[in-house]
Amino acid sequence: MTSRQPGEHKDPLAAAATPLPVELRPHPGPIAVLPEPTPAIEDAIRAAGGTVAPLDDDTKAVVWLSGPSATLRGVLAEHPGIEWVQLPLAGVESHAALFTDYADKTYPLWTSAKGAYSEPVAEHALALTLGMLRQLPDKARSTTWQVPRQGLSLYGIRVAIVGAGGIAVELIRLLEPFETHITIVRRSPGEVDGADRTVTADRLREVLAESDVVVLAAATTDESRKMIGAEELAAMKPTAVLVNIARGALIDSDALLAALDAGHLWGVGLDVTDPEPLPDGHPLWSHARCVVTSHSADTDEQVEPLLAARVRHNVAALLGDGDFIGIVDPGSRY
Repeated sequence: MTSRQPGEHKDPLAAAATPLPVELRPHPGPIAVLPEPTPAIEDAIRAAGGTVAPLDDDTKAVVWLSGPSATLRGVLAEHPGIEWVQLPLAGVESHAALFTDYADKTYPLWTSAKGAYSEPVAEHALALTLGMLRQLPDKARSTTWQVPRQGLSLYGIRVAIVGAGGIAVELIRLLEPFETHITIVRRSPGEVDGADRTVTADRLREVLAESDVVVLAAATTDESRKMIGAEELAAMKPTAVLVNIARGALIDSDALLAALDAGHLWGVGLDVTDPEPLPDGHPLWSHARCVVTSHSADTDEQVEPLLAARVRHNVAALLGDGDFIGIVDPGSRY
């Protein structure tokens, strides 16, 4: 396994960044941090050679940290000279309506944080996987000595990862010591380093049927919404573990609860849910075969330096060769 110094974070998408054609590259100019700037992001911009300035008619780029999509739409409408927008999250489905306005436009160039938070999220996926295989949630809730002892091992089993982005790449790295057999399921053909094989999404049900662990690390699109429904859950092994660290909408929650109530599936680890937040008293909270971790795979403390590193890289791209990471296609919303 590749060694890494403490505190050193590698962006798994950095190696895949592709310079844009010259005619598509935004031009240098003042960068506004909105709605409210933070010292870490401003320092990252300056470290890359950029200039931080309040929003005005000269603004050429925006680093958007939070706030409703409608507010960002207003900013762009009032300042049509903005040529690049950096979004703070890996998933961009909350901006779907806004992207509709820009689906066929060259500018602004959109980048997200996809891939930037891969290390903490992949780490959380591994923690959930181990926890569910060893039935730690059920054991932690117990108030009496449990007999018989139960638990499955991660060593040498079949793991399916749905999605081929930065989280998948980092999770493959973390799984290396366990000698698992890894299958990547992705939208388009193409191999992923470290995986035993890569298949397209039309073979999802086939992969589910043979996998011992299934980790969802895909973006939410119209095609992927509720990709795990009643039929997919029925195809899985009764001893399989399902982990979702991507978006809650990838799973049909009613179908999942029914499968758990029927005793199908060994365990489910959910960092994300549908709906989210999961309402108090929802059956998934107390289900013996399920644990919910309240979207905590990447905490604010973890995210801030990683987002700052992404901003620093992309500001350098803005001022240099256009080597942006995390480019979003407004048409596909990914």
